[in-house]
Amino acid sequence: MTPMPYAAITGIDTHAHIFRQDLPMVPGRRYSPSYDATVEQYLAHLDACGLSQGVLIQPSFLGTDNHYMVEALQRFPERLRGVAVVDAQVSDAELDELAAAGVVGVRLNLIGKALEDYTGPAWSGLFRRLARRGWQVEIQRGFDDLALIVPAILESDVTVVIDHFGLPAPSVQLDAAQHAVFFDLLGQAPVWIKLSAAYRSQSDLSRAQAIEARLREACGGVGRFLWGSDWPNTQFESQTRYDQQFALLEALLPNPEERRRVLVDNPATLFGFASA
Repeated sequence: MTPMPYAAITGIDTHAHIFRQDLPMVPGRRYSPSYDATVEQYLAHLDACGLSQGVLIQPSFLGTDNHYMVEALQRFPERLRGVAVVDAQVSDAELDELAAAGVVGVRLNLIGKALEDYTGPAWSGLFRRLARRGWQVEIQRGFDDLALIVPAILESDVTVVIDHFGLPAPSVQLDAAQHAVFFDLLGQAPVWIKLSAAYRSQSDLSRAQAIEARLREACGGVGRFLWGSDWPNTQFESQTRYDQQFALLEALLPNPEERRRVLVDNPATLFGFASA
C-alpha cells in the first residue's frame, strides 16, 4: 500500500466497483451483471474528471471472494484502496493479506437482508479487530434502519461510513421525530457520510440538496462528507454516467473550498492515501 504526497492528490472517488461477468457469483444474489467493469475503464473515468485516486468497493454479488478487487489494488497501489466483504469469522491472517493489498475497511451490504445481532461476540469481535487496525465499517441499508444498526457497531470504537446519503426513501420526512436519534448520532460519533448514488433513493437534485443540508446540519459541516461515483451504477446504467455523478457533486457543493475538503482532505486521511 503506497501513500502519495498530499500535494499530488487532486480528488478521490470513494465508491466504485469492478467485476467481470464470468467471475463466480454468490447464490441468491439480487443482481447479475451482463457486462465487464474493468479497473482500466474505471481509471479512465478518474482521469477524465481530473481525479487522482479511487476506492473500490467489493460488489455484493461476488460475496467474500475479494481476489479480483485485490489484484487491481496490487496493480495500482498509489491510485487505489479497497473495502472488502468478509465473514465475521475471518482470520487475522486473511485481514493482514487484505491490508497489505490496500484494503482499509469492510462493507456490510444489508439491503434485503435480515438484521443480525451486531452486539454479539462474532460481529463485535470483528469490529474491535477492525478498530485496532484503523479500518472502517461501511454500511448500506435503508435510512429508517440506520439507528438500529449504527450505535451497536460504534460500541466497538470502529469508524462507520454510511453509503449513498443513507438511502432515504422518497417517503422519508427528514424532520420527523423518529429520525432524531440518527441525526443526533451524527453530531457526536465518528460516522462518515457518502454523498453518492442519489438515484438509489429516487432523489433528484433538489431532494439531494435538502438531504445534504440536513446531514450537514447534523454533522456540523462537511468535515465527514465523502463523494463516490458508484460507477458503473449497477441497475441504473441506462440512467446516469460517471460525468453526471461528478457534476452532481459540483452542484451540491458549489463552494470550491468545501468541495476540495470532500474530494481531497476528508478521504485522503480516512482511506490512507496521503503520506505523512
